[in-house]
Amino acid sequence: MNKRKIVNVVAEVLKYAILIAGAIFTLLPFLWMILSSLKTSAEITAIPPSLFPKVPQFSNFAEAWKSAPFPRYIFNTLVVTIISTAGVLVTTVLAAYAFARLNFPGKKIMLSLMLATLMIPGEMLIITNFITITKLKWINTYQAMIVPYLASVFYIYLLTQFFSQVPDALYLAAKVDKCNDFKYLIKIMIPINKSPITTVCILNAIGCWNSFMWPLLVTNSKEMRVLSYGLMQFQTENGSSYELIMAASCILVLPIVVVYLILRKYVIEGVTQSGIKG
Repeated sequence: MNKRKIVNVVAEVLKYAILIAGAIFTLLPFLWMILSSLKTSAEITAIPPSLFPKVPQFSNFAEAWKSAPFPRYIFNTLVVTIISTAGVLVTTVLAAYAFARLNFPGKKIMLSLMLATLMIPGEMLIITNFITITKLKWINTYQAMIVPYLASVFYIYLLTQFFSQVPDALYLAAKVDKCNDFKYLIKIMIPINKSPITTVCILNAIGCWNSFMWPLLVTNSKEMRVLSYGLMQFQTENGSSYELIMAASCILVLPIVVVYLILRKYVIEGVTQSGIKG
């Protein structure tokens, strides 16, 4: 084995070692959450801490489920997540297609102004959105949690880049076949860009599912609370039940993990896809 091959082997070993180390650091918090959800209150607060429980306490999940109206929280979260994601999908696809394919006055200026809003911290918009929701008398309603987040500038910009990479020859060929823009969007653009569109849906769904601050601000009854609010049920003046918090966190994370495992192929393709040759 010559020197160059040795260097290549060492480089490959280092690369995979770094990737494995990164994977371990990424998965460690999730492993700690799962193992902590199976511990007793004394074990989870013990010093020094132990990684594995002496006797797995599967009853923590049942107790956590009974301690809060999780079925109602899950229903509210599903309603907000599904409607918000569907709305973001419609607005993002239509806007991205307009910026990528259509020609209209002020297109570049409008896109630049929209991108400039990405520099504004989201926290600065909370007060303005809250005042608007209050004046519309939407407090403690589903529309208060859904309407302000039916569009995303970042997702519009992301899909615009993918739509722009589709060869113009396809568009011209569609026009020759007397295909209008809407038909071209549905039958050609969306199928070609299925992976990035799926990625946008998954990322938005994760954001809606984990949302906490905004739903907490615009709702004031337990009947309208979302799943992330359920974690607060285990924090009292006497302290926190960390084992129940971890068990409830597992319940909160499980649906997102399942969805990701099912659609991970599209997420990876949407992130790594660099363009379309043709």
